[in-house]
Amino acid sequence: MDLSRRAIVAAGVAGLSGLGAARIAQAADQPFFARTGLPIGLQLYTLADQAQADLGGTLKAVAAIGFKSIELAGYAGRTPAQLRAAMDAFGLSTPSAHVQVQARGGESSLDGDLSRLADEAHVLGVRMIVMPIFYTPERFDLKPKAGEAFGQVLGRVGGAMTADDWKFNADFLNAKGAALKALGLKLAYHNHNAEFSPLTAQAGGKPGARNGYEILLANTDPAAVSFEMDAGWVAAAGQDPFALLKAHPGRFVAMHVKDIKASTKPNFVFVQDPTEVGSGKIDWPRLLPAAHAAGVRDFFVEQEPPFAHSRLESVGISFDYLSKLRA
Repeated sequence: MDLSRRAIVAAGVAGLSGLGAARIAQAADQPFFARTGLPIGLQLYTLADQAQADLGGTLKAVAAIGFKSIELAGYAGRTPAQLRAAMDAFGLSTPSAHVQVQARGGESSLDGDLSRLADEAHVLGVRMIVMPIFYTPERFDLKPKAGEAFGQVLGRVGGAMTADDWKFNADFLNAKGAALKALGLKLAYHNHNAEFSPLTAQAGGKPGARNGYEILLANTDPAAVSFEMDAGWVAAAGQDPFALLKAHPGRFVAMHVKDIKASTKPNFVFVQDPTEVGSGKIDWPRLLPAAHAAGVRDFFVEQEPPFAHSRLESVGISFDYLSKLRA
C-alpha cells in the first residue's frame, strides 16, 4: 500500500472532488426555485377583491398554497401596520410594492410625499417600490369612450405618447429613484404592452429609439432605477423577453411570472388571452434561468382576467407548476 503523504492527500482530494461533483449534480436536478433558494411570490393584484373583503382569509389561503412572499398593489383598505400584522400571522413577507404614480384615494403615491411612502414601506418590510405604469401627460383625457374598457383607454394613451413624453417618464423615474434611494429604498418600473407601441414620426420617433420602453431603458440611471419585467405583457406586445434580458443585463431585478395563450395577437392596447403559468406559450424552463442569470431575484405570479377557474385555484395551478419546474 502507498501510504506516503502525497498519496494520502491525493486520495483525499479525489474523494472531495467526487463528493463535490455529486452535490453539483444533485443541485442541478432540483426544481428551479429549490435550487436557487428563491421563494415563489404572488402579486396580490390577482386576488385584489378577495383581499379587500377578507384579508386574513385570503392570506391564509395564499400561504396554504405555498407562497412565501407577496407583492402589494395598494393596501387593500388597511393601514401598513395592519397589513404587516396580517402577513406576519401567515409567515408572508412583502419585499416589493406597486405604488400609484399620481395621487388618488388617499394612499401614498410617487408624485406625493416620499418620506411618508418610505415610512410605510419600512413598516411593511418593503425594500423595492415599483412604478406600475407610465405617468400620463395631463393633456390626455382618461375618460373611457363608448364601449371602451379602462385598459383600452391606457393603451390608446400609451400609443399616442411622444418620445418627449417617454423622456419625461424617464426623468420622473430618475428623480424619484434618487430620492427613494436616499430613503433606503429601490425603485423599479413595471411594463405593460403599450410601452412597446412603435414611435412614429408624428409621435416624435427618432433614430435609435423604436418605442417608449427603449427610451426608458436608455435614459434612466441604473444606479437609481431598475425594471420589473412583466413577461406576459412583453409577450402580448409580440416582443422577446429573452432578447430584452440579454440586451440589458443587470437592469431587470424582478419578474411577473404571467402566461398567455398562443391565441394572443400582438398588440399595444392592454389585450391578452391569459392562462395559468405553464399552460401558455412562454418557455418558462428557458426563461426562468435566463432571468436569474440576468439578475432577477424576485419572481411574482400574476394572472389577468378572465379566469377559467376561481382565482385561488388558478394561482394554485401556477404555483404547483413552478414548484416542480426543473430549469
